Amino acid sequence: MKSKSKSPFKRLFTLRLASLKSGLFWRTFILLGALTTTSMTAWVGMISVVQHDPQVQQISAQVVSVVTITHAALTHSAPELRRELLFDLVSNEGIRVFTLEADDQVDPPPDNALMPDIQKLVRAKLGQDTRFSSKVNGVSGFWVSFKIDDDQYWLMLERERIRGLTGIQWLGWASVVSLISLLGAALISSLVNLPLRRLTKATRAFAQGMRPDPLPETGPNEILEANRSFNHMVLQLQQVESDRAVILAGISHDLRTPLARMQLEVEMANLSDDAREGIQSDIGQMDAIIGQFLDYARPTEKSSFIDVDISELVADVAHDAGRMPDVRVKTDIAPDAHAMGNATDLKRVINNLVENARRYGKTPGQDITEIDIACSVKGAGAAKRVTIEVQDHGPGVPDDQIAQLLKPFTRLDTARGQANGAGLGLAIVDRVMQRHGAELTVRNRDGGGLSIQIVMKAA
Repeated sequence: MKSKSKSPFKRLFTLRLASLKSGLFWRTFILLGALTTTSMTAWVGMISVVQHDPQVQQISAQVVSVVTITHAALTHSAPELRRELLFDLVSNEGIRVFTLEADDQVDPPPDNALMPDIQKLVRAKLGQDTRFSSKVNGVSGFWVSFKIDDDQYWLMLERERIRGLTGIQWLGWASVVSLISLLGAALISSLVNLPLRRLTKATRAFAQGMRPDPLPETGPNEILEANRSFNHMVLQLQQVESDRAVILAGISHDLRTPLARMQLEVEMANLSDDAREGIQSDIGQMDAIIGQFLDYARPTEKSSFIDVDISELVADVAHDAGRMPDVRVKTDIAPDAHAMGNATDLKRVINNLVENARRYGKTPGQDITEIDIACSVKGAGAAKRVTIEVQDHGPGVPDDQIAQLLKPFTRLDTARGQANGAGLGLAIVDRVMQRHGAELTVRNRDGGGLSIQIVMKAA
């Protein structure tokens, strides 16, 4: 059974996802982003390791210095001046001194990687009974205990004086650096891929039959050589195209003129009816083969594309096919199916499909060839498509040989009966459809026979 086609939104999402996975810009961007992130992580780790010991030494020396100076100031000051001294320490230095009581509510010291080493160094200077806390009686700070004679005191420092960057600060700086790095990666990726985008755009335009503007022959040597080679190739192919047009005109004149003369001589010669019919058949076949060569080699200029009424065109072909005595045509043609293309080439394509079905699609055991011709319109907006389908009821083609049908000069005699022509019928169809940006699908029909489907973007 025929599988259901994807919705336009699913198809668009799939294309976007494929572009994200396979696009060179995104690959370059992701690689640069990953490199930047890895480098920044390694840098942060290295800074943390290298900075650990100096930071521990600095904070420990600061704490020991403050406690020692405070201890000396309180010890050597007159008792009546200590209150004023404590006030100066609070207002000028941010240092507070409190009496250590047995019922003080003491929280553990700050939990960070520096604190164990700070405690070890400070206790080595101030004594092993020195205590540390992050909060005493609900007041947050950096608390250190010390003694004056038999009395114990708390000295509180503001946390900002003894701590480095916090985790949130590290995260903030890392975010800023990451954002700048990603913007730089996007800019670099865009600059790296700009020449490739130009080359891709020019190649696509040339493949569609248009003449692209010459690529700039500037930049790095690799880009310069690639653009120069492409420009040279375009000029050579245009010259080849011009030469081919001259050759086609010569073939059409130089080969068909002798055939016409031979046809006239056969008509006038004294031959039997069987001999005359045989020679005329051979001449007609030679003329058809020449026509196939010309059709296959003839270019389709995109500038010749117009709005073609596909419904009317398919109906005309079906009407002409129905007039043949050995053909029975069944049609299902939707009205108002329009597409951009070359009307002559499109009609030649459909005639080729019908002729292929007439020759090779005869139902076994019958003298009449049944051909089903359908035309439909599906979708809406940019996803609107015109579908043309030609089916026969013949023996079909082995599944492993279907791909061979579209190759030039290929005739599957064992699968499709007698062979006439040069084997270019479906190759011409495929070539013309590629130039129209259409999709060509060949498959065996359910119930026997061959089904050929063309899907074009609707006008």
